[in-house]
Amino acid sequence: MIKPQTSRKEFYDWERIFKGAANHRRLEMLHLLEKDPRLAVDEIITLLKINYQTGAEHLRRLREARLVHKFRKGKNTLHELTPRAITLLNYCKSHNDE
Repeated sequence: MIKPQTSRKEFYDWERIFKGAANHRRLEMLHLLEKDPRLAVDEIITLLKINYQTGAEHLRRLREARLVHKFRKGKNTLHELTPRAITLLNYCKSHNDE
């Protein structure tokens, strides 16, 4: 029997990435962060016209998938895309016409 070269842990990591991105609101958040690289939760929820709890939960899932990184700047907590998210967005855009 041939063993796959990819480990089971890698498959779980891939699953986390896909689950993290598999929501239209989270994809909108990634798109917003691509356009404006450092946004606070308040800015994101205002732009998307969603409530705070919903926005915070979506951002948590994006962080869990390692698609978004949060960091402190003064009193603000800002969010930015990770290289993984940039790759994912580029892939989606390149396959949008198919």
